[in-house]
Amino acid sequence: MSLKARITEDMKSAMKAKEAAKLAAIRLLLAALKQKEVDERVELDDNAVIAVIEKLVKQRKDSVSQYEAAARQDLADAEKAEIAILGAYLPEKMSNEDTAAAVAAAVAATGAKGPADMGKLMAVLKPQLAGKADMAEVSKLVKAALAG
Repeated sequence: MSLKARITEDMKSAMKAKEAAKLAAIRLLLAALKQKEVDERVELDDNAVIAVIEKLVKQRKDSVSQYEAAARQDLADAEKAEIAILGAYLPEKMSNEDTAAAVAAAVAATGAKGPADMGKLMAVLKPQLAGKADMAEVSKLVKAALAG
């Protein structure tokens, strides 16, 4: 079953179970997926669905920090709940050791030597690690590997 089909099935079960918060988050996700499909005139595969989910989770995390800075814990908690619901559709995250090993392997494979090769290295790593690792953290590891 594709990820998109699983999300649709989860929406149906949330409707039947009358889980309002889960239903709202899933509907939001499906709307974002549909918007992406309409904009690009394509059927999204699992990797594209994961990319949309990651974008939504990142937006929610930004909102949480804004709400907490404004002392609006009620709104921050609602966003955290949506993050948990959306996060269930993301693949399991790689450990820091595995991510560092992937970066080291990519450096060896591409022969990257300095900061000028960062783009080439990230181009190799992004398809491998998308959805499995925090790409901001990967970027930090790449910078450290190329600086040292």
